Amino acid sequence: MIRERKPCVVLTFSTTTAAMSMEKRCGEHKIPGRLIPVPREITAGCGLAWKMPEEDYEKYKDEVESLNITVEQKVWLKL
Repeated sequence: MIRERKPCVVLTFSTTTAAMSMEKRCGEHKIPGRLIPVPREITAGCGLAWKMPEEDYEKYKDEVESLNITVEQKVWLKL
């Protein structure tokens, strides 16, 4: 069975510390998502990225930005 690819937002970071901070802070604030290896379609600094479903990003966008974690890139993909 082939898995259907769903729209998501991938946030990349220039440092592993920033990626780990995103995971910790999102967990504390109940913001959905997870750390993933950076997809091949993207070039990013540390090799880790935060993936969220597109609809969750739209819902939690202000909260994500208020975490004050420097995001290298914001990319919309189907993964």
